[in-house]
Amino acid sequence: MILFSIVLGCLIGAIVGINAPLISYTYSSYLAIAIVAALDSVFGGIVSTQKGKFNLIVFISGFFGNAILAMLLAYLGEKLNVDIYLAAIVVFVGRMFTNLSLIRRYYIEKLEGYTKR
Repeated sequence: MILFSIVLGCLIGAIVGINAPLISYTYSSYLAIAIVAALDSVFGGIVSTQKGKFNLIVFISGFFGNAILAMLLAYLGEKLNVDIYLAAIVVFVGRMFTNLSLIRRYYIEKLEGYTKR
């Protein structure tokens, strides 16, 4: 079911992406930081699913909350003429790499469990 949802989401995203108008340069930094924040939430959701602690409300609130906060930081940084969004990118990308390493370790341990049998 989860694999089907992932494939369906990717297909919908690809179709919308092909047919959507281009984002202007003015808003591209906001969209980029929102995507990084949303991907961080997705990786966190995968890790919490693997640990058996996934909560949909926490995931959805983190997904939108992180994206909105990141866009607000980009907006504030633009108004102050300071690249505050770089701090958000460093934090979110750092968390993404941490979550990716946890996901990788989970599947390596799972694979090793199957090979030892």
